[in-house]
Amino acid sequence: MSRIGKQPIPVPAGVKVDINGQHIAVTGSKGKLEMEVRPEIDLVLQDNEILVNTREEGRKVNAFRGLFRSLVNNMVVGVVEGFRKALIIEGVGYKASVAGNTLTLSVGYSNPVDYTLPAEVNAKMEGANKIVLESIDKELLGLTAAQIRQIKKPEPYKGKGIRYEDEHIVRKVGKAGGKK
Repeated sequence: MSRIGKQPIPVPAGVKVDINGQHIAVTGSKGKLEMEVRPEIDLVLQDNEILVNTREEGRKVNAFRGLFRSLVNNMVVGVVEGFRKALIIEGVGYKASVAGNTLTLSVGYSNPVDYTLPAEVNAKMEGANKIVLESIDKELLGLTAAQIRQIKKPEPYKGKGIRYEDEHIVRKVGKAGGKK
């Protein structure tokens, strides 16, 4: 049984939810998000709450129920508050700059790397080494942050590279530190 899927999703004031068959559209102060739901899942809007029900019974359907409850909840939270993810650049001479929808990274390669941000994701710099990404779509935000991190993943000896703000890099001692 999906315990997450059974919980109703509260719809705050100012959020408009349209459910048309398997299509759901959520509109709020920050924007509009849309999604198609699997045919096994049934969405019901009543008393300013969205209920996620199943049309069939089974383990797989219950897993989808919990998944789509989380996805729809992320849509509601996204159009009201939005999501934020921060990346830290560590390394001597490593830097980044944002111009429009292009993120330029100088991270140890012979040429700077230009990354084009999706239209729904906004980036800004905080200080010289912190990139803050904001979006109403949590899935797209996570994918964008992962692609930026992939440009120069943090290495385990000095920790140089691009990492998430809350990520801890496990350091290795290196060849000189291992000898006694």
